[in-house]
Amino acid sequence: MRRIGHGELLLRHRYEMASIVNDILIAFWFIVGSLLFFSPLTTTAGVWMFLLGSIELAIRPSIRLVRHLHLRKVQKSIEHESDQDF
Repeated sequence: MRRIGHGELLLRHRYEMASIVNDILIAFWFIVGSLLFFSPLTTTAGVWMFLLGSIELAIRPSIRLVRHLHLRKVQKSIEHESDQDF
């Protein structure tokens, strides 16, 4: 069984927080964009909000990918250090 170190837990927590903030921003952009569509005067601003929400949706898998690669790098580094202990 592999043990999770403090550094790995800290990384997981940081990426989880980034993901949560990103999800909140997605909701914000789409809610505000939807409200702006109620008036013809603010429709253009609403379109921009929808564009921002779509960009945030693209960021979501990027956060997961970077997290996965970062944790894999840290895990390999830890395994390499433990191999040198013997």
